[in-house]
Amino acid sequence: MKRSHKLISFALVVAVATGTYSCTDSYEEINTNKTKLTELDGSAIGNAFAAAQYRSIQASWQTYQSLFADLQGQYFANIAQNFSSDRNVMVGNWLNGAWSGFYGTAIPPLLGVLDATKPGGPNENAAQYAIANIWKVYMYLPRTDYWGPIPYSEVGNGLSSVKYDTQEAIYKDFVKTLAESTASLGAFKGTNVYATNDQIYAGSVDKWILFANTLRLRIAMRMSKVEPALAKTEAEAAVAGGTLATNADDAFLKVTANSFNPMNQATAWNEFRMSAAMESVLKGYADPRISKFYAPVPGTTNTYKGLRNGYTQGQLGAEENNANKTSNVADAFLPAVQQSNPFAILYASEAYFLKAEGALKGWNMGGTAKDMYEKGIETAMKQWGIADAATITAYANGTTSPVALNDMVKTPALTDVPVKFSADPTKQLEQIITQKWLANYPNGHEAWAEYRRTGYPKLYARVNSDNPDSPANAVVRRTPFVTGEYQSNAAAVEAAVGLLGGADKSSTRLWWDKP
Repeated sequence: MKRSHKLISFALVVAVATGTYSCTDSYEEINTNKTKLTELDGSAIGNAFAAAQYRSIQASWQTYQSLFADLQGQYFANIAQNFSSDRNVMVGNWLNGAWSGFYGTAIPPLLGVLDATKPGGPNENAAQYAIANIWKVYMYLPRTDYWGPIPYSEVGNGLSSVKYDTQEAIYKDFVKTLAESTASLGAFKGTNVYATNDQIYAGSVDKWILFANTLRLRIAMRMSKVEPALAKTEAEAAVAGGTLATNADDAFLKVTANSFNPMNQATAWNEFRMSAAMESVLKGYADPRISKFYAPVPGTTNTYKGLRNGYTQGQLGAEENNANKTSNVADAFLPAVQQSNPFAILYASEAYFLKAEGALKGWNMGGTAKDMYEKGIETAMKQWGIADAATITAYANGTTSPVALNDMVKTPALTDVPVKFSADPTKQLEQIITQKWLANYPNGHEAWAEYRRTGYPKLYARVNSDNPDSPANAVVRRTPFVTGEYQSNAAAVEAAVGLLGGADKSSTRLWWDKP
C-alpha cells in the first residue's frame, strides 16, 4: 500500500514533515509550538488557511477514509486481497497514520490562523477568524465521529500531554462556534475574505454563512437522540439563518498540480470497487447516476457489478470478483484528472434531506417532509448533471425497489422501499436516509456516521469479519484509540477511555449513537 503525502510547500510551517507519520510519533512533537506557524503577517494568513483546507482533506485520506469509512458506509468494497479492514479489522498503523497526519499537518496551519486573527491577536480580523472557526468544526467533526473523545480544546497548548474532550463537549462547542461565527459574519455580508486562498468559495462570506448553517444542521441532527431539545433549537436556528439551497452553493475544494484530489490519486492503486449495496439500489431504482458514480465492467457498455463487503482473501481471488469483472469508479474519479477534479466537501442536497428528517420530527424546517425529500432528490440529480425535469420526476415517483444480485453468496435485495415517498410513516425515514446516502456519494464519513445513527440504509452484513468485537452481522461503532497515543500520551488517552462509557473497542457506541 502506498502512503505518500505530497503536501503544499508552505515556508512558514516550522518542523512539519512532508511525509508519512509513524505510529511512534511523539504527541509532544505534534503539540508543541514548533509545529505552529510563526507570527503570521497579513500576507501569510491566507496561505496558512489554504494549507489547513487542503491538508485536512489530503492527510492520510487513503488510510483514513478509503480503507475505513468508505467501506463501512458501503459505497465501495475492497478488492485488495491483503487488506483486512473490510472484514472489520482495525488496522493499527493505518489509523495511527490518519491520526498523526491530521494533528501533525492539518491542525498546525489552522492554529496559526486562529492565533493571528483572534480578538487581540497580532492580525485581528473578525471575518477571517470566523471562517477559520467554521472550517475548524468541519475538520474535527469526522475525527470525533471516528474515535469519540479526542484532543480538541487544548490542542496547541505546548504541553507534552494533551487531554481529550468528551464528544458531548465537542459537539456542544461545535454548535456554539458555528452560531457565533455566523453571527459575526453577518456584518461582512457581500464581502470576500481570504480571496483566492480560500480554495472553496474564493472568500465569499455569504457562501460561508450558508455552509456553516448547513453544517450546524447536520450536527444538530446527529445529536437528536441524546439532546433532542437542543438539537431542535439548533436545527431550526440553522434553517432560519439560511442553508445551502442550490448546486451553485455546493462546497468543492479546488485542486491543482500541487494539491491534487486524493480520491483520484488512490484509484490508481486498484484497491476498491462498487459495493453490492450500491449495485442493488442503483439498479433497482434505475438510477441515472449509476454511470456518474461507477464505470461499466471492462469490455461492456452498460453492465455494472459490485461485490459484497467482507470477502475473505480466497473469495476475493475468485474470478467473478476480479478487478476486470467488477465496476471501478467513473472516469471523473480516475488519476488522469486528479489535478482538475475538485474534491466534494458539502452538497446542497444534503440540506434538504436533513430538513426532511427534521420535518418528520415536527421541527420547523420551512416545508413538509415530502416537499424537502423531493427537493433533495431534484437537487441531487442536478448536482450530477441530470437536469431533465421529466427524468427527475419519474425517478422521484418510482415504485420499483432494490434488486437481488446473482453473485457468489446470492445476495438478496437491500430493502423493499421504493423512491416514491411513502404514506406509511414507518417507511419515510428509511427513504430519506437512503436517498441522502446516494446523494452524499462519495462522502464515506457521512455515510458511515448516519448508518450508525439511523440504521439506514439497511446495509448488508459483512460476509466475514476477522474482528471478534465486531462480528459480521454487527455494525462497527467507532475506531479504537491509536497505539501511538498509548505510547506518547498515555495518561490522557487512558483517561479518555473512561469518557467513552465502554471499553476502547470497535463495538462501543459513541455519545450520539444511541439505540
